Amino acid sequence: MAKLISREEVPVEVDFYGLYLQDWDDSQVPVPFPQGWEAGPFLSARPGRLDFTSGGHTHTAGLTVEVWDTEPSTPAGDWEESVLTEITSASGQLEVGGVAGGPMPEPIHLSDQAHTWRVRVVCAGRAEVAEQTRLGVPEDVVERYVFQFWPQT
Repeated sequence: MAKLISREEVPVEVDFYGLYLQDWDDSQVPVPFPQGWEAGPFLSARPGRLDFTSGGHTHTAGLTVEVWDTEPSTPAGDWEESVLTEITSASGQLEVGGVAGGPMPEPIHLSDQAHTWRVRVVCAGRAEVAEQTRLGVPEDVVERYVFQFWPQT
């Protein structure tokens, strides 16, 4: 049975329909964000980096980041998107941010050592945030992501 190691909830400022996660040590990322960024499919995975296309142009999204010892069950809920991918983090920490706004000041801590992680990402609120951002910048968190990380074996 999978054991939850840590859980963190963080807001991220989404702009230009995008947000990303990449290794905190960007010298370990062959193509650091925002190089090569373009809105497209829900997920574009690159070495050391994951790019996400949001449902809305400019808003604050809610991210729940979970670190597990082995693969957990998919979180309960009605998800509009769900993907399974991997990311290698040499630093054990990830930077998260929006396209133009850049990274949040604090990293997301995964581990004290380098790992390649399997990652399940689920998202809800995409259609609603798309509608709300057509009318302006939503004041509340509408689009929510859950990131589940576990070491690749």
